[in-house]
Amino acid sequence: MSFSSMAKNEISRLPIENKCCSIAELAAIIRMCGTIQISGMRRISLKFVTENAAIARRIFSLLKILYNTEVEVMVRRNRQLKKNNNYLIVVMNTNIVNMILRDVGLIMDGEDNNFNVLYKVPERLIKNRCCKRAYIRGAFLGGGSISNPEKSYHMEFVTNNEEHSRDLLQIINSFGLNARIVMRKENYVIYLKEGEQIVDILNIIGAHQALLKFEDIRVLKDVRNNINRIVNCETANLSKTINASIRQVENIEYIDSKIGIDKLPENLREIARLRLENKDASLKELGAMLKPPVGKSGVNHRFRRIEKIAEDLRRKEKFNAEKKGSIE
Repeated sequence: MSFSSMAKNEISRLPIENKCCSIAELAAIIRMCGTIQISGMRRISLKFVTENAAIARRIFSLLKILYNTEVEVMVRRNRQLKKNNNYLIVVMNTNIVNMILRDVGLIMDGEDNNFNVLYKVPERLIKNRCCKRAYIRGAFLGGGSISNPEKSYHMEFVTNNEEHSRDLLQIINSFGLNARIVMRKENYVIYLKEGEQIVDILNIIGAHQALLKFEDIRVLKDVRNNINRIVNCETANLSKTINASIRQVENIEYIDSKIGIDKLPENLREIARLRLENKDASLKELGAMLKPPVGKSGVNHRFRRIEKIAEDLRRKEKFNAEKKGSIE
């Protein structure tokens, strides 16, 4: 089961209590995935299609509790690409459908079958904070999804109406979130990409078990990333230490071959011999071996002086070689 389905199954089992919140949730579901069908004899029906059995039960329960009407539920096996079953929920009673559409603000009070669908979310549906939470929950059930947090942090709500998308964005962001809208084909997608904000919205819609699982995965990923950063940092530091040691040994051996280490000043002679004897040691470790001990910066300063001496000897050797070649 996907993480998205797990979250939807959880919130589909939440108790249906307040009428105002139930209507707000149903209003969002209808705007996200409902279909209004008008036929002859001024008949009108309301349909929902979903592949999630828990969401189908939720829609059925909302309709039965709020309107105590006959609701048809059909299951269709989707043979295409071995997909899951499709659940079709239908309200056929024209009077009840008109009542539902007026309650959720899709048509104006007093309008009959000839109506213009209003996608704007009425203020009366979301005037309470609890109703805003219910509306977001319904929008998630009707057209939302969350990616697997082990791969990426992404939550989105897909709607095909611009006005509704902006209202939904405003409702989500009223909780201090920073959702945004993007066009995808002919749909409007409200999305969140930050882990903390996805956690907040899971809490808002009541998906607490999904929230805990999301947090577990997020903490594990953070720990893993921190360990990787530390390992990478240690590896980089080790590489720098090794490369510096190789360069220092080359300089010391070159000086020894040309003038001898004994010709160096005593403090440079001491650190040069320690480096030859301890090629894997860090500057801090070499400094601790000196008597008296010297700090890392002091050891580094001595190696810079040794490097300068080696460079001077190399330049001198190159100059003499070029001079000898020009004479010949």
